[in-house]
Amino acid sequence: MATLLGDLPSTSASTTDQAVVAQDCYRRLARLATTRDSELCIQPIGSPSEAVPIPAPAMQLLTDILMQMARGKTVTVVPVDTELTTQQAADLLHVSRPFLIERMEGGEIPFKKVGTHRRVLFEDVMSYKSRIDQERLKVLDELTQQAQELGMGY
Repeated sequence: MATLLGDLPSTSASTTDQAVVAQDCYRRLARLATTRDSELCIQPIGSPSEAVPIPAPAMQLLTDILMQMARGKTVTVVPVDTELTTQQAADLLHVSRPFLIERMEGGEIPFKKVGTHRRVLFEDVMSYKSRIDQERLKVLDELTQQAQELGMGY
């Protein structure tokens, strides 16, 4: 299976059966996570003496993963300090590699060179994505406002 970020670790896509199980687990864990201020424990079936405490941030991540699996989505967990190739970053942003390199060379996305190759942090790619998404929403709001002022029926 090809993954969005190439050789980075990922889960396989959810099957229908897995999505149903994930949805049930998500509902149950989400309910428990919101009713307790402390850690939860995972206990393997048939091994009552072995319980593993799960810290709250990890539980939140687990519930997020289960929610996406319940929707039939593939999930990839990537540490924010992961370095990406320009192709991996371009794939993540759904843009061409040359377009990404223009943004990097223009100073919009920080990067470093390793020999002749550029490397960019996952965190910086996501920060850029967040900025451009916010800019797009602002422009869409302005266009919507103009359309309403002109009585275009939107």
